[in-house]
Amino acid sequence: MTLAQTLKGYDTKQPTVAALASHSMLEIAKGAKEQGMKTLAICEKGREKTYAQYYKTREGKGIIDDVVVLDRFKDILSPSIQEQLKKKNTIFIPHRSFQVYTDFDYDAIENDFSLPILGNKFLLRAEERNQKNNQYDLMQKAGIRIPKQFSSPTEIDRLCIVKVLEKDGFERKFFLCSDEKEFRGQGNLLVKNNEVTQEALATATIEEFVLGAQINFNYFYSALSDELELLGTDTRRQTNLDGVLRIPPQQQESLTTKISYDEAGHVATTVVESLLEKAFDIGEKMVTQCKKEFDAGLSGPFALQGAIASENGKKEIIVFDASFRMPGSPGIAATPYSSYLHGRTITMGERVAMEIKHAAEQNQLQKILT
Repeated sequence: MTLAQTLKGYDTKQPTVAALASHSMLEIAKGAKEQGMKTLAICEKGREKTYAQYYKTREGKGIIDDVVVLDRFKDILSPSIQEQLKKKNTIFIPHRSFQVYTDFDYDAIENDFSLPILGNKFLLRAEERNQKNNQYDLMQKAGIRIPKQFSSPTEIDRLCIVKVLEKDGFERKFFLCSDEKEFRGQGNLLVKNNEVTQEALATATIEEFVLGAQINFNYFYSALSDELELLGTDTRRQTNLDGVLRIPPQQQESLTTKISYDEAGHVATTVVESLLEKAFDIGEKMVTQCKKEFDAGLSGPFALQGAIASENGKKEIIVFDASFRMPGSPGIAATPYSSYLHGRTITMGERVAMEIKHAAEQNQLQKILT
């Protein structure tokens, strides 16, 4: 069934905003409620309590109107589940957990997932560095500066960060090294500990470690108005890295615990005003390049994660990660950038809801969905 056929059977005046109950579901739901829309959390059995109890809508409180509980998140790809959700006029908002919990099955997402999805679902695949026309390919063609890449450990001539897929295939392991010997030592230890495979290590991303302040730039591009918005900026909290950095250097050296970079949360942060034009510039370049490469272009929320480095007295933004869906940092609402444009602070979740509402009112939902 095509998108047009699906929407023909919808009551588009009463859409239900839905997402997998993970990552940024609560932010999405809060934004939808702010705009007067129904919300639905798609939960995995055993993980539904947050949504079905603590944040359930009741007596003027809560933000989750409806809950669908699946045996596994991946069951969202089932045609029968999708048909059940279509009867509720569901518009689906993708976030990283959608990719992770469907086992990165992009063929199924692109060909079998027929729920109307905000943004371009064909761009989700580009987040993976082992895919053709991936995020680094897009950034290089767009003229966005990325870290220097090394195709082999033998080429390493500076401090590098290595990114290798974990054995469970869900997330990545990270480690630092300055030469091939360090790469082999740390990489083989991960293999020995059964955390990664030798095959994954052989195809790991090796790139220079950018010495700078790490910043996530969180954007919203409206296909309705052809306008790019910077809604907020943040940085990550990571365990156990954050804990290690809180102890003196001499104690750090005596640690036997390996450094890990597992995400624990985000912290809202701001950037100096002189960098805002550069931030908008890289966002505009990404939008333009995606329009060239993909039929549906880029629309809705996306983020560019990087670092602000100082070189020869000038600050430069170097980007090392891109995401083409809902970011996972509701704290960006604590930064002032959305209020500079909209007159009040709005979350990414509310900006998503505003776009859906405006598109429905203008009978242009096909312009923002795939």
